Amino acid sequence: MDTDPATGLVAALDIGGTKIAGALVDREGRIRLRSQRPTPAREDGETVMAAVGAVLADLAASPLWESADAVGIGSAGPVDASRGTVSPVNVPGWRDYPLVERVRRATAGRPVTLVGDGVAMTAAEHWLGAARGHSDALCLVVSTGVGGGLVLGGRVHPGPTGNAGHIGHIPVDLDGEPCACGGRGCVERLASGPHLARRALENGWRPGPDGDVSAAAVAASARAGDPIAIASFERAAQALAAGIAATAALVEIDIAVVGGGVAGAGEVLFAPLRRGLRTYATLSFVRDLPVVPAVTGTDAGLLGAAAAALAGPDR
Repeated sequence: MDTDPATGLVAALDIGGTKIAGALVDREGRIRLRSQRPTPAREDGETVMAAVGAVLADLAASPLWESADAVGIGSAGPVDASRGTVSPVNVPGWRDYPLVERVRRATAGRPVTLVGDGVAMTAAEHWLGAARGHSDALCLVVSTGVGGGLVLGGRVHPGPTGNAGHIGHIPVDLDGEPCACGGRGCVERLASGPHLARRALENGWRPGPDGDVSAAAVAASARAGDPIAIASFERAAQALAAGIAATAALVEIDIAVVGGGVAGAGEVLFAPLRRGLRTYATLSFVRDLPVVPAVTGTDAGLLGAAAAALAGPDR
């Protein structure tokens, strides 16, 4: 391994509906340089790509850029890593957009590795976070949506298109509400922040004087003992527990790591989640599955993209 921290860098891009972040990352997972632009999510595809290009230009302006020999991208999805395209639901200007080819051209032909944002978070947690040292893990992002990724046999398992482990679209309520994916009763429809807050409002929860109706506000009410807020988190936790138990039964994971904004609620979420797992994960090989918070925080997307670049083809 290189001992000089200025050598062997990779460029990382974390692309979402709100921001486009970029970084140069060394092989120890240290972020050496950052850049960020707002995502012009309602603009046309070339305008969005121009924001990506601006982030890359910021990185390329540094003397460190010459040491960056590959690029990793973690993008909101769906992504298709086999084709190098992205179609983020919250960036309508990108549909089957050839992001890998465009980034390769913008970075003078450097190799580019694309994964979905859930897989990127998983790669970050396996490299530097709560899943480090675990051979088989499920990592979840519970936020505006619910995403995830898998570690199998000691390696991140993105699947052929880069979407493996997408727990948010496992159906857990056979007669449940329609989901944006076209399915019904998905984990995301029950456990994502917006749907958790919507359910609380529909059941009579009222926000404080500031009018905040986010999942974080519901969590604050739950911590204060509001029974409707508590019930909303318990329902979300039940859906997550069912999805985690199904995944554990299918591929025998040894830990589940939960990150994202909703996970910031702490024990308001984790206590009923662990209770739910005792109900759903009952077979001997899934019983007592540890469920822990993620630790890479807001840098998970960048660190996971860097990990994907480091593990990319021929590296």
